[in-house]
Amino acid sequence: MEVFENAPELALDWHRAGRGAVLATVVATWGSAPRRTGAQLVIAGDGEMQGSVSGGCVEGAVALEAIEALGKGEQKLLEYGVSDGDAFAVGLACGGTIRILVEPVGDVLSEDLLAELVTARAAREPVAYEVGLSGHTRRLLRDGYPERFAMDRSGFEQDEDVFVAIHNPPLKLIVVGAVHIAQALVPMARIAGYDPVIIDPRGAFGSEARFPGETQVADWPDEAMEAAGLHSRTAVVLLTHDPKLDDPALHIALRSDCFYIGALGSKRTHAARVARLQEAGFSDADIARIHGPVGLDIGASGPPEIAVSVLAEMTRVLRRGA
Repeated sequence: MEVFENAPELALDWHRAGRGAVLATVVATWGSAPRRTGAQLVIAGDGEMQGSVSGGCVEGAVALEAIEALGKGEQKLLEYGVSDGDAFAVGLACGGTIRILVEPVGDVLSEDLLAELVTARAAREPVAYEVGLSGHTRRLLRDGYPERFAMDRSGFEQDEDVFVAIHNPPLKLIVVGAVHIAQALVPMARIAGYDPVIIDPRGAFGSEARFPGETQVADWPDEAMEAAGLHSRTAVVLLTHDPKLDDPALHIALRSDCFYIGALGSKRTHAARVARLQEAGFSDADIARIHGPVGLDIGASGPPEIAVSVLAEMTRVLRRGA
């Protein structure tokens, strides 16, 4: 969900501080709109703003509408056409149209519901915020909307009365093995929106020089993965070629709901891996979750190209489920 990162949290803080707060959310776009559905702007009762719904085109107008809505204690559904001139000013090729839902905190979006959303986000729990516009109903859902969760896509349902905002935890990448492929994969994954963690108990592999600024854990993979926590937005990539390291990590990954598990190795290596997992009691369905050999078959040669193939496969599974 392309939102101002801390929009719900900031809105709750401003409301509790007595400043008043309004959440403005892009609920639909047409044409070359500046921001995608789900983008958010937070407006305080004194006019302070954080975030963006249009890249600067209509924020001032939205703020005025938001302050008026806050005073009246009512929601608003705004629609703006972004002119070609305004669009050019924010770097767009042409204009577009956006619809924005304005929700004052308190009278419209209750403090309790917003606090529940903030708590879920802090716990890295995927939740859907559902708004019934005609009935002014609001609720959080942990189940339902599997495609929206998988695609990280907010939007209207078919009747265009129910808007669903998806709040997914950040993408996480667990890399077991601080090897050359990891040196290429980790920065690529960070650019793609992942928060990487590199696990390798072998002191000769992990270092600040090899992975500058990255989170590195020198514990055994099973212990490190248990501590890191795996969720439905986690990808696990095993790169050590060493069953003593890969197998314990696989056991943890296969018992989790992480969306992607990839393991480096030839077809022969993977066949041996499958046999060990069967002996350990994992079912064929469990084992089928493993992408091995890891990565799309694009004829990759060398660590950087292999990293590209791995990230491409992770993206395909995340967005298409296969």
